Amino acid sequence: MRLRFTKMQGAGNDFVVLDATRAPLSLSREQLRRLGDRRFGVGADQILVVERSATPGVDFRYRIFNGASGDEVEQCGNGARCFVRYVVDRRLSDKTTLQVETVNNRLELRLGADGRVTVDMNRPRFEPRELPFDTAGLVPREVHGFALWPLDVDATRVEVAALSMGNPHAVLRVDDVDAAPVAVLGPRIEHHPRFAQRVNAGFVQVLARDHVRLRVWERDAGETLACGTGACAAVVAGVRLGWLDARVDVDTRGGRLTIEWAGAQRDGWAPVLMTGPAETVFEGEIEL
Repeated sequence: MRLRFTKMQGAGNDFVVLDATRAPLSLSREQLRRLGDRRFGVGADQILVVERSATPGVDFRYRIFNGASGDEVEQCGNGARCFVRYVVDRRLSDKTTLQVETVNNRLELRLGADGRVTVDMNRPRFEPRELPFDTAGLVPREVHGFALWPLDVDATRVEVAALSMGNPHAVLRVDDVDAAPVAVLGPRIEHHPRFAQRVNAGFVQVLARDHVRLRVWERDAGETLACGTGACAAVVAGVRLGWLDARVDVDTRGGRLTIEWAGAQRDGWAPVLMTGPAETVFEGEIEL
């Protein structure tokens, strides 16, 4: 089959975007992996498939597939920003605020006058079973009522904050993110047996109460230039642990994201807002 695609990026996190709003599109894992392959395909961290939604009040549905494995995944913040830019640029909608559903979530996306996109990433979830994270036999260190969990990784013990942003994250604080052993500890944490569905590992360096640097080892993808949900998870953990204020600039290797989180509200935890860039790189066709 011959397939039209759009290559996009948000803070260096790159995507192949496919339009399935006019006709259903079903691709095999092999075809999805071919699209994601940087030597034999287009190359992307993830594949985004844009669909119409049958849910009242929801403008679109989109599905997210890992470019390396072809597996469907739950959430992607940088992909959500590229999604709204794609929909607006291709005139699939004249709205600048969209309601979108994913496999397990519903998001509000806003395109700003400056071209940056703000995504309401919904509320973080902290119960270990939400990730899931097996805490049996572990004794956490409580900081401001939030748990830092001891995790034995080979011969190294690290402390992680565990939470879900619609996908699972383990956040570690480091003194120098450039020197952090991301390529060594990242895959060990991802595949740690206590995370039954594996986990994204974030390494955060706190520069000030409103400024951090971040590297993320993502499930299936390895280290990427940016991870939107990872940035959200790092800031949420930092706010709960008393390290950070409610609005934080997150510098990744691919660019800057701005994360806002107000913490506890009367009706529970506040939603997380993420703002950052999204742009088209090129368009083309590929034979699959």
